[in-house]
Amino acid sequence: MLMISADGVDRALSFAGLVEALRVMFREGAIQPVRHHHTIERPDGAASTLLLMPAWGDFGAAGTSAGGHVGVKIVTVSPDNNTVGKPAVMGVYLLLDGKTGEPQALIDGQRLTLWRTACASALAATYLAREDASRLLVVGAGALCPFLVKAHSSVRPIKQIRIWNRTPANGEKAAEALRRDGFEASTVTDLDDALGWADIVSCATISSEPLVKGARLKAGTHVDLVGGFTPQMREADDEAIRRARVFVDTRAGAGKEAGDIVQPLASGVLAADRVLADLFELTRGDKTGRASAEEITLFKSVGAALEDLAAGIAVYTASRT
Repeated sequence: MLMISADGVDRALSFAGLVEALRVMFREGAIQPVRHHHTIERPDGAASTLLLMPAWGDFGAAGTSAGGHVGVKIVTVSPDNNTVGKPAVMGVYLLLDGKTGEPQALIDGQRLTLWRTACASALAATYLAREDASRLLVVGAGALCPFLVKAHSSVRPIKQIRIWNRTPANGEKAAEALRRDGFEASTVTDLDDALGWADIVSCATISSEPLVKGARLKAGTHVDLVGGFTPQMREADDEAIRRARVFVDTRAGAGKEAGDIVQPLASGVLAADRVLADLFELTRGDKTGRASAEEITLFKSVGAALEDLAAGIAVYTASRT
């Protein structure tokens, strides 16, 4: 069994390559049961959460088992970890041989998640963003920020990047790191103005108050909502939902967990039939994405276990060669 670190994940993957691996995975499909969610009570602090996200399929990449693979991401969320200087979210990904059950790889779960999340957004952008989109606004300067920049830049001709963050100093750190990597990146303090500048708005926050105001979006913008992962979180306001053609990564996940979809559905701002397609339908050609240069598109991602499986197989395959 291979033990693959965060650096090993970085060496194994490319953004364009993983976008295509995700495209194939959504097109072919995989079995992904509802994730297991367990609360671990702590007598001396906040409860922890254990998440188990399995997926499997009867397929194989070059150099891997013809019987396919089984994978499970094991994640813990421990809110009190900040008191001991550790991240609240920890995780590993276990990849197994689909025929024998033999463990094949144990992979750094945090880094794998960053890669697959950003590349799922970029996959959606291949159907929903204008082909000439060159201005990218990232809302939120957390760990996902550079991954979203690099993923979107692998599928669209991004020339300028602007970053908005609640703490400007952290935004500037993210921009500086991107400049060292060769990107033309800067920070902004006026989010409303930046929304009107962008061709693609990629939002990765844990906000419960909408940050993306639909009235500020220009015609032709693509909105990529990544951060809100509970029904209480919200990154875009009702006007953004009203003005946009709405798409999701998976209908089951977004309709249950994503506040940007759940809340507008509950209030009547968004009718169920206005969720036009998910990534399964887009990759299979069952539904179309962007229909004109002027329309606003909105993609809501909450994550799916088959994305982890695709990324895990790609890392394992590259690490064996």
